[in-house]
Amino acid sequence: MNFLRGVMGGPSAGPQPSGAETIQKLCDRVASSTLLDDRRDAVRALKSLSKKYRLEVGIQAMEHLIHVLQTDRSDSEIIGYALDTLYNVISNDLEEEEQDDSEEENLPKQVDNLGSQFTEIFIKQQENVTLLLTLVEEFDFHVRWPGVKLLTSLLKQQGPQVQQIILVSPMGVSRLMDLLADSREVIRNDGVLLLQQLTKSNAAIQKIVAFENAFERLLDIITEEGNSDGGIVVEDCLLLLQNLLKNNNSNQNFFKEGSYIQRMKPWFEVGDDNCGWSAQKVTNLHLMLQLVRVLVSPTNPPGATSSCQKAMFHCGLLQQLCTILMATGVPADILTETINTVSEVIRGCQMNQDYFASVNAPSNPPRPAIVVLLMSMVNERQPFVLRCAVLYCFQCFLYKNQKGQGEIVSTLLPSTIDGSSVSAGQLLCGGLFSTDSLSNWCAAVALAHALQENATLKEQLLRVQLATSIGNPPVSLLQQCTNILSQGDKIDRRGSKVQTRVGLLMLLCTWLSNCSIAVTHFLHNPANVPFLTGQIAENLGEEEQLVQGLCALLLGISIYYNDNSLENYRKEKLKQLIEKRIGRENFIEKLGFISKHELYSRAAQKPQPSFSSPDHMMFDHEFTKLVKELEGVISKAIYKSSEEDKKEEEVKKTLEQHDNIVTHYKKVIREQDQELEELKQRINTLTSQNEQLQATVTQQVSQIQQHKDQYNLLKVQLGKDTQHHNSHSDTFQMNGIQVEEVSKLKEELEEWKNKHELLQVQLREKDSMIEKLKSSQLEMGTTEQSSQTSKSGGLEHNSELQELEMLRSQIQLQSAEISKLQMENQKLQVMNTAADPVSGGSGATAVNSSELEGRLQQEIRELKSEVKALSEEKESLKQHLDSSSSTVAILQDEKSKLQQEVAESKKEQDDLLVLLADQDQKLSALKIKLKDLGVPVEDEDDIESGDQADEDEDGDEEEQD
Repeated sequence: MNFLRGVMGGPSAGPQPSGAETIQKLCDRVASSTLLDDRRDAVRALKSLSKKYRLEVGIQAMEHLIHVLQTDRSDSEIIGYALDTLYNVISNDLEEEEQDDSEEENLPKQVDNLGSQFTEIFIKQQENVTLLLTLVEEFDFHVRWPGVKLLTSLLKQQGPQVQQIILVSPMGVSRLMDLLADSREVIRNDGVLLLQQLTKSNAAIQKIVAFENAFERLLDIITEEGNSDGGIVVEDCLLLLQNLLKNNNSNQNFFKEGSYIQRMKPWFEVGDDNCGWSAQKVTNLHLMLQLVRVLVSPTNPPGATSSCQKAMFHCGLLQQLCTILMATGVPADILTETINTVSEVIRGCQMNQDYFASVNAPSNPPRPAIVVLLMSMVNERQPFVLRCAVLYCFQCFLYKNQKGQGEIVSTLLPSTIDGSSVSAGQLLCGGLFSTDSLSNWCAAVALAHALQENATLKEQLLRVQLATSIGNPPVSLLQQCTNILSQGDKIDRRGSKVQTRVGLLMLLCTWLSNCSIAVTHFLHNPANVPFLTGQIAENLGEEEQLVQGLCALLLGISIYYNDNSLENYRKEKLKQLIEKRIGRENFIEKLGFISKHELYSRAAQKPQPSFSSPDHMMFDHEFTKLVKELEGVISKAIYKSSEEDKKEEEVKKTLEQHDNIVTHYKKVIREQDQELEELKQRINTLTSQNEQLQATVTQQVSQIQQHKDQYNLLKVQLGKDTQHHNSHSDTFQMNGIQVEEVSKLKEELEEWKNKHELLQVQLREKDSMIEKLKSSQLEMGTTEQSSQTSKSGGLEHNSELQELEMLRSQIQLQSAEISKLQMENQKLQVMNTAADPVSGGSGATAVNSSELEGRLQQEIRELKSEVKALSEEKESLKQHLDSSSSTVAILQDEKSKLQQEVAESKKEQDDLLVLLADQDQKLSALKIKLKDLGVPVEDEDDIESGDQADEDEDGDEEEQD
């Protein structure tokens, strides 16, 4: 311990050892000591010396410190000291902070080299980085925080190498993502800085970090910190988000699909009082605007940009940006960046462009935002960067926006000029003819964008008349532009005089290109061609060479798009004039000055006009495309002879005729295709209707079957009920059928009883008579008289006996009938008693019978009505089925007719295709002749592909609408 006290500066006897010797002894102590406390003290001493003796500690102690990380992981204190020591050795931040202004200039380079060399030594063994990733997982603050700082420093020194090691390490990126969830803000904030370095220029790691829910966590941190009002942590999170999204289409799509664009809207909520913004708030808002621009950058794929633009409109982000745009008190740099952001959010998106056109500034009376911005653009007192931003915004508003172009040009036409308020067209004309060269250039470029790829507006702009002075007749806008161009240096202007002429020449070239009528108007002024030839023929300085090149381009456009309507300025005469006064080679050389210029190359890189100074503001991005397109064709047109021109004209006419024929046939085919599609759709509709009707019929048939089943079921149930009531049928007959029958039966019974009694009386009389006859027979003698009397009495007795037998048989029959009737009567009485056991009288029986009769009648009526309803429904379903069958037959007839029409259309198409094949053969022969003559001929496939691409883009725009 005395040794350590000496190292740490405590009192000791004898001479003090040098720094290198001390470090060597400490390293030996770390390597050889068996006690953990001794090793820990030695590492702590190395940490204290590592800032002052960085080189010595790095050379001698790095291996020992790495060994400590591997072997002493159980002790967090010694691990923390070792990590801090390695950070001091590898990091350049500490050295840069301690540098004085008096130190040598090459010292920073030495510092950078030292940190890079130590990093290279450390990462030579990939296990060291893997070990460091493991230590970063430790929750102990004294281990995790130094580990994060050390890993960040390694990434700063040797980013790509360390990124590759982390990428191949199992769960390497995921371990580092856990830092964002740490509850300790110091570790979380340094974790954001670590991820910044980790995601630089590495798309693979960017994707992994994004899919590890980085967007959600970072946006949560920004919200917790107060959005734009937050501190430097918000700035770090925004920088990390930029790393993840910039030039990474996959992450951009993931960001949009995850609905994270909607969470950006609260960032741009500003109050009425925008004074006194802190520098940190300005920085944060600037980065937030840049993040929006990353999502809608023109360099992104068009589909991705368009979807982000739509999402920003639907969530209200564009509206919020326009609010900042029109707010007061916003710092100039934030306002400039907001204008650039709005520009790219609306660029090429019809929906957003229409909304921007409807935005009004909060003034009295309200003015359109476009007018207010143009006022700033042509105001020379405004900052240069702000004027450039407004120009870019105007260009983006007009990009692929024919509706907006028409609205701007309409403010210049005589019939629509409103004198009560300043219009966009008036501001552009005012800037075009002001004495400020920058305003001239911006207004000329803005007006050129209003005419971009729109031949109709180029012709309409020829109608614009300008009043130059009182008493003089008005002149056209085209004439005024050429007048200012020809005056050149005579007008006293502020700024570069070349800039004004370059702007006007770009406007004229854009205006005349692909518009023969505008070329004719330009050539109609006899002073224009001599001026152009004079400018091209002169030998001027380097600054004027650019003007000469643009004059050559304008003259070449006047030749290439010349329809030979003016006799004095036909193509051949203009080429002879060039040959005579300039020379073809000299003309081509002057024309090449444009594309060889440095400012041309800069402008061709990106759409946004970004210039270091107003003097460098010469070319527009869209104009560079026009130059690239026309330079070659103009050069070839200059070298063509009159015969070649004639042949070319003939070929062009023939090609136009053939093109018209082809276009006509294409139109016919397109119309037939549309008809076919309509017929197919009609067939599909009819088929679907047929299927629906068949389904309805099937459903109705099933319903009929169900009703039949219900009917049969009710019928069976009714039969069962009838059988159930059969046990009471006699009662029903007595009680319900007729009561009169009962009374009749009673009367008949009484009659039969009376007859029975009468017969009994007669029988008794006959019996007594027989007894008397027997007694008289016994009393009579054997005399003749007695015999004769006996004979007559015997005959009479025989007849009486026969009559008696007949009466007895009749009585027996009557007795049987009586007994039968009595039995029936008893049975009826028993059944009547069972039906109404309570009431014993005939009155109660009659009432009960009437009730039962009513119920039975009611049930029978209900069953009959239900059967009748079912029958009616069955008849209606049969009628509906018959009508459906007739409809199906009609549809089948129509289908057969449509199929016949389709076959005829196919036959017509085959005939048209044969004609087209003949035309294609003729076209190919003509193209071969043209190529033999040296005329450049574009392949029809290229033209078709270009047309198809335009149609696709138009289709995308219509879908966006």
